[in-house]
Amino acid sequence: MFISHVEREQEALRGFLLALCCGNKDDADDLAQDALVKAYLSLTGYQNKGKFRSWLFKIACNTFLNHKASCRTMDSIDEARTFIGDNEADATYEHQDLYLALRTLPPKERSAITLFYLNGYSIKEIATITETTEGAVKQQLSRGRDKLKSRLQL
Repeated sequence: MFISHVEREQEALRGFLLALCCGNKDDADDLAQDALVKAYLSLTGYQNKGKFRSWLFKIACNTFLNHKASCRTMDSIDEARTFIGDNEADATYEHQDLYLALRTLPPKERSAITLFYLNGYSIKEIATITETTEGAVKQQLSRGRDKLKSRLQL
């Protein structure tokens, strides 16, 4: 059962973590591996209650928030561009500017923006995944949107 669930959700999980890690494939892969190990070890806590993807994303989100290197926040897109240099696997990826802008957001805002806009979760689902209130999610989305808008100059 676990393997079939993981096979179905692995691509979505990697995409989610890739966005949280602002395009850094190595960090995203490391976090995905950590999250899958944690999910396997806590499988008894799942017990087919709710969506497997939401449960897995909750573990992945907590893994991301606890991973200090992925949570480094930059002050500007230029600083983020300098920080990643040529080490970024997705340097030519069409969404690189978005990844750079996401890197400037605090981890909780980055998580909310990624879950809402890139993964299509509702505010209620994000609150469950991130273990916070719906009001806090709305505030994180609002702040994150404002910051992204100014940094991307939309």
